[in-house]
Amino acid sequence: MSDTHATGRRGLLNWLLGLTGGGVLASVIYPLTRYLTPPEIPEAETHSVSAGSAQALVPNSGRVVPFGSRAAIVIRTSGGELRAFSATCTHLDCTVQFRPDLQRIWCACHNGQYDLTGRNVAGPPPRPLEAYDVKVKDDQIVIARRS
Repeated sequence: MSDTHATGRRGLLNWLLGLTGGGVLASVIYPLTRYLTPPEIPEAETHSVSAGSAQALVPNSGRVVPFGSRAAIVIRTSGGELRAFSATCTHLDCTVQFRPDLQRIWCACHNGQYDLTGRNVAGPPPRPLEAYDVKVKDDQIVIARRS
């Protein structure tokens, strides 16, 4: 046999072996990446939630409640008015809280502050909090997205 014929056969076998190895590697890597990467499933949008008893929320206090996959904050002002906003800071998505001593909604991450209308007034937050509608039905506070 000639050297060229043996080299050609060996090259073909190496190519087939490489192709088979690549197929085996792809058949392992593809399912693994599909398993590790969660599918894009849109979350059902929450339009309204019950935020607890209106009697339990005393004037000049606030409460953070779940609102779908995020949080909302319900505040009863010192005048007794109920207000609700997204509890996610518009700066870095930290959860905000009500500070009765400041009469403001406060983000502990970078000292961001919002007034009681949800407007950003101090710190790094770039925009106001999203405001929600608030209603009281049978002593239950119901907050809803504005349409």
